[in-house]
Amino acid sequence: MSQSLKLQKKSNPSVEPFLQKAVTQPEAGKGAGLVDGLVLVKQAFAAMTQRDFATAAHIYSRLLHADLSNAGIWHNLSIALREQGHRATSLCCAKRAIALSPSNLNYLINVSDGLIQLDRLDEALNLLSEVVQQEPDNVLYRRKYADALRQSHRFEEALVQINIACEMQPDDVEANWQRTVIHLALGQLSAGWKNYDLRRKRGRIKEGAYSAPQWTGQDLKGKTILLYEEQGFGDTILTSRYIPLVKQRGARVLLGCKEVLHKLFETIPGIDRFCESGAAIGESFDYHASLLSLPGIFGTELDTIPPTAKLCPAENPPPAASRLLQLGKDRLKVGVIWSGSPDFGDNYKRAVSFSRFIPLAGISGVQLYSLQMGDAQKELAQAGAEGLVFELGPHLKTFADTAAVLEELDLVIMTDSSVAHLAGSLERPIWNLLNFDPYWLYMMDRSDSPWYPSMRLFRQPSPGDWDRVFKEVTIELEKAVAARVDYLKTLRRH
Repeated sequence: MSQSLKLQKKSNPSVEPFLQKAVTQPEAGKGAGLVDGLVLVKQAFAAMTQRDFATAAHIYSRLLHADLSNAGIWHNLSIALREQGHRATSLCCAKRAIALSPSNLNYLINVSDGLIQLDRLDEALNLLSEVVQQEPDNVLYRRKYADALRQSHRFEEALVQINIACEMQPDDVEANWQRTVIHLALGQLSAGWKNYDLRRKRGRIKEGAYSAPQWTGQDLKGKTILLYEEQGFGDTILTSRYIPLVKQRGARVLLGCKEVLHKLFETIPGIDRFCESGAAIGESFDYHASLLSLPGIFGTELDTIPPTAKLCPAENPPPAASRLLQLGKDRLKVGVIWSGSPDFGDNYKRAVSFSRFIPLAGISGVQLYSLQMGDAQKELAQAGAEGLVFELGPHLKTFADTAAVLEELDLVIMTDSSVAHLAGSLERPIWNLLNFDPYWLYMMDRSDSPWYPSMRLFRQPSPGDWDRVFKEVTIELEKAVAARVDYLKTLRRH
């Protein structure tokens, strides 16, 4: 196997080790002119390893226009399309591959991946069960089966399967990581923290190279420690609550995070100096630790979760935002967000279309405010809702600005993203709308969060079922408006 493919597998686990076997089949050039066809195959493979999936898909399509009978090309086209988010088309291509080569278990796995992405978990489980029965000693197949069981909330069965995978290959990072996620989702935090640092070995996190040792709980008296963000803004806000605990160990604390968070974090006790994330620190330090490692280092259990950090909203919302907030002063002011960062691979499962929120704007006594950032903001104008929903996102430049706005809103209703962590940390009322297989933090089968006491969770009852989530939200929002009206009437009587 070439070095380029090894690197690609590390940076893009979803492509898996299926590609080389498919694209190096001699018959791949059949029908396109053997020499020209093989050249195209090599070009497509190079594009895949460079994550240029659009180019790869275009080349594979050209090959299929000359010959529809090559299963390997259908298979690779399926992967290239899925990586671009064309999930339904990808599944169709995967099925064409398996129709041409029914006994190829890699092709079956690819079909199951496509089914899972389309929330067709029962069909995927049937395929994966068949694959595992045919090749029970294959760790990759076993852990894919376990992960599908986990996503189906069949946790006990998932643990059985993943434990088998770990026994077969104890050093398999993905198998051990899956077991960790299962424990955390079940609220078994002590078991989950044991291997939580495995997330760094999965090739999805960019880390700095530090000469100082990693802090795992050593004595910090008189020492300097660099704490740093690791993944998204939400996780950074979530784990900022641990910074004062590190300071209590007697250390000088440097915090490396993006500048947009500095103002928000300036009131957290224990931060001696901010550093721009990824920039030169400018001074030596004795230890370093990711903020996401701190819950495990401190041995956090459900009943010992520290209170949220003391954050620092801007003194007032930006003037344009203040004017819009004033317009809704006689209504229940509700902030909404319908999408997180598109860079997050599973955002398509946790996000919804803005159109889902439009009926909420029709509830008497409600004024919606969009806090949405990024390209998804365009959906509001595309729906013709600029007069119905007041847009605050363009006026918010820092998280401190957003925090100031949250302090003025009566409620936030949103799909999970960083603002959920911000609102929860500020102890503002928030309804977090979760897909069927959410972040482990929210665990299972509960409507509250031990991490954020002001947060209420609304969960999909089945994969992909947002209809019932929004039906429940609508009922509860109508109740909230009625309760507010009754409360105001009481005040007027007095």
